[in-house]
Amino acid sequence: METKSISRRDLLKSTGVLVVGFSFFGTAARALAQGEGLSVDGMDPTVLDSWLAISKDGTVTVFTGKVELGTGVVTALAQIVAEELDVSFNKVYMDSGDTDKAVDQGVTAAARTIERGGVQLRQASAAARQELLKLASTRLDSPVDKLTVTDGVVSVIGSPSKKIAYGDLLGGKRFNIKIVAAGVGWDMKVAPDVPAKNPKDYKIVGKSIPRVDLPEKFTGEFVYSQDASVPGMLHGRVVRPATSISAPASIDESSIKNIPGVVKIVREGTFVGVVAETEWAAIQAAQALKVTWSEPTLKMMSGPNEVFDYLKNTKSFKDNVVTNRGNLDAGFSQAQKKYEATYYWPFQLHGMMGPPCAVADVQGDKATIWTGTQGPFRTRDSIARMLNIPPKNVHLLYREGSGSYGRLESDDVAEDAALMSRAVGKPVRVQWMRADEHAWDPKGPAQLTTVKAGVDAQGNVIAWDFMDRSFPWSESDANPLLASSQIGMKPTGAGFLNGAGGGGQIYTFANQKVLAADIPWVQQGQWPLRTSNLRAPGDLARVFASESTIDEIAADQHVDPVQLRLRYLTSDKRISEILVATVKKAGWTDRPSPATASTGDKVTGRGVAVANRANTMTAAVAEIEVDKTTGDVTVKKITLGHDCGLIVNPDGLKNQIEGNVLQAVSRALLEEVQFDSTGQKNLDWNSYPVIRFEQVPDLEIVLIDRPDMQPLGGGEPSIVPVTAAIANAIFDATGARMRQVPFTPQRVLSALKA
Repeated sequence: METKSISRRDLLKSTGVLVVGFSFFGTAARALAQGEGLSVDGMDPTVLDSWLAISKDGTVTVFTGKVELGTGVVTALAQIVAEELDVSFNKVYMDSGDTDKAVDQGVTAAARTIERGGVQLRQASAAARQELLKLASTRLDSPVDKLTVTDGVVSVIGSPSKKIAYGDLLGGKRFNIKIVAAGVGWDMKVAPDVPAKNPKDYKIVGKSIPRVDLPEKFTGEFVYSQDASVPGMLHGRVVRPATSISAPASIDESSIKNIPGVVKIVREGTFVGVVAETEWAAIQAAQALKVTWSEPTLKMMSGPNEVFDYLKNTKSFKDNVVTNRGNLDAGFSQAQKKYEATYYWPFQLHGMMGPPCAVADVQGDKATIWTGTQGPFRTRDSIARMLNIPPKNVHLLYREGSGSYGRLESDDVAEDAALMSRAVGKPVRVQWMRADEHAWDPKGPAQLTTVKAGVDAQGNVIAWDFMDRSFPWSESDANPLLASSQIGMKPTGAGFLNGAGGGGQIYTFANQKVLAADIPWVQQGQWPLRTSNLRAPGDLARVFASESTIDEIAADQHVDPVQLRLRYLTSDKRISEILVATVKKAGWTDRPSPATASTGDKVTGRGVAVANRANTMTAAVAEIEVDKTTGDVTVKKITLGHDCGLIVNPDGLKNQIEGNVLQAVSRALLEEVQFDSTGQKNLDWNSYPVIRFEQVPDLEIVLIDRPDMQPLGGGEPSIVPVTAAIANAIFDATGARMRQVPFTPQRVLSALKA
């Protein structure tokens, strides 16, 4: 990315407005190329100009609904476009997450941005290249098949002096052509009839190009959503009860009369907020405002034990059968030995380092929103519903937040800001506090997983019965977010399934059933906590259960755990290949677990696990140390193998794997939401610890690149097998099997005693 002589922050200081787009060229490019064409659903995907524009200097501006969440996808998307157009990477500028400019490509989530959004941009770019070559054919009086492109310059093969640049062909003008675009969101197929470049000819895709977003983040110049500022802006804070949504029985407005700068107490339905001239005044007013809350309609459950009992004993409203092969009853009747265990996974926070922040400017029936949402069009539509205005009247501009992991699909803070802005008729910035975020973050759901397996006299697994019981996401397309709920909007559905992968379906057993059961989120006047998707939703818990069971069978049969896995990994050679490559890199030697008992208080072990997340194959080997006197587990090293098909940016992918592994270790050893009927107990980092620098393990990464495949996801899959590998390593070291996450010292000591 070309370096500019003026920083964004300096520009903000001089202009007093928020810069729009990924580069300084976005606005001009739209004026020259996109023109009018905004509909209720964003730009028309069947119009090539909705996807990209070319300026007179050859700069390519790409308009995309996909956004940068800190995962490096914007850099990778720019590589895909540059490759397909045959232009230099530094001539591609990404204008991301502006609902007045972009096509709705769906949310940025599920590690599907490169797999689906990248393919959409590749095909749109291929269509643009095809049209540019047609224009060049006329200008150069040469057939298209006699033309070649180098760095955005078209020339005649064999006559290099006959050439013309993209900027001279089209610069500042529209393509004015239609392309095929079928489907919606991330399932949209764009220009599928246009041939794209052969991966064998790639020069930019597959290279480790430095991420374009990092330099300003390193220097502190990057404009996060928390830095957003517009002229005349006021500041807001929301006041919410400790547990369930309750109605304010009374508000003592005199309790904040001595705080200077308070503009208004906003009350609508059960929503309560304060707006002030300064952020400090808003913070003081929110803390000092005396609100008496009525008794909540729904009672919060008394804690994790009641949650697990609820998951066990409550009838599911939907059973999602993932695999159903053979005859389980027959398989178990023939089994010489049977295994059965239950695994417990807690509610966990997304744990964003920066609580969410948004600025809203609502004027009459129009609204402008600056926020860090993962789904610009989803947030736009939810705010339009809440304000009862047309979606096209809401202009949403993306500003990256600090952390996400699925959290910012449920963009609560944007709705808070919109309600308060409407109440005062001015722009309002709302920043959640740490306690707000920990308390009201829609958690990754608790899960209760039961695995039964049967083995015949020869040691073959002949029966596999897997059931995961989990809450669906209470915060989804079907259900209103906090502010919308507080002003009276009602849910229209039961929520969204918490995933179904990781239940052992990667293995081929003769008799096998894998089922993910949806348990009602609210029943008999009780509720647990808000829930939504947390990185690789549900898969960590299911792989923890399935891979622990496979490991237990291998140990009981005195078989090396890798060899037992390879026996049944027959459905896709990619999963066995990544497992073999990973254990080789880790220096694995064949032997059964547990390891031969060692003397002393500290013992070491190794564990392995494999996973398939959205067709990206991963394997992990964990090397750990357990202090048997304290129960402390130290993860010394993780070796992580990753096969996501075609790799667009190897260094960017490694960045993602590193972050996934760190978060996986943190969630495995430390993270658990504590609560009772009076509310959540861990509202800060002291009471909800996450991994610290001294706990970071060594990491080795094994990548398998498959240029003959489409690119697949890199944002989530590598987190999936790590917890299971750590659990299996604890067993290898101690002979104790862990059934509940996190692996706290107390739980480790309890397992050792058992």
